[in-house]
Amino acid sequence: MTFASREEAGRDLGLSLAQRGVQPDVVLGLPRGGVVVAAEVARVLERPLGVLVVRKIGHPRHREYAVGAIAEHDVLLLDQSDLRETRVTRDDLDGVIGEEIGRLRDYVRLFHHAGEADLAGKSVVIVDDGMATGATAEAAVLSARKQMAREVMVATPVASADAVRRLGAVANEVVALLIESDFVAVGSHYDYFPQVTDDEVLTLLHDHA
Repeated sequence: MTFASREEAGRDLGLSLAQRGVQPDVVLGLPRGGVVVAAEVARVLERPLGVLVVRKIGHPRHREYAVGAIAEHDVLLLDQSDLRETRVTRDDLDGVIGEEIGRLRDYVRLFHHAGEADLAGKSVVIVDDGMATGATAEAAVLSARKQMAREVMVATPVASADAVRRLGAVANEVVALLIESDFVAVGSHYDYFPQVTDDEVLTLLHDHA
């Protein structure tokens, strides 16, 4: 199963959630690609759109390989088994973590320029365009919990079976239109999967304000 674009995937996901009777207080996209999907979900459900900023922590010798994630409100999540297997110490990671904290703060200022959403006591749906390991989505869930969200659902067009299991341990519910046991890459499930720019995210947030 493939989706023509993030927009189509978002509409399909929104309709699936509507059929389930899901009516969150706010839909939160994970920048950047997840915001495109989340915007369509928010449109279908007729709910406000926001963002929850996350960054993956890459392996110091292979930065594309994620060994953890950070999120707003001082959430740091490290995969201890991966660190042990690849013989990485916390000292090795400190430089990477410092860089990503700086980038996260920049994005928080950029995407929350109109003010951060108050999640206390609210039900939220966290949306990404796909979930391979589930690390960044888990960090997002922990951040929403830290902000005292009442209920946290994770929703995505496509996810690995491992990610769904991982997120099921921290979220109230996980919804994925497609769950793959042999997950390769998020982009392989889309016909059109371009890089999303900061300006595109800002435009979507403005349009849903």
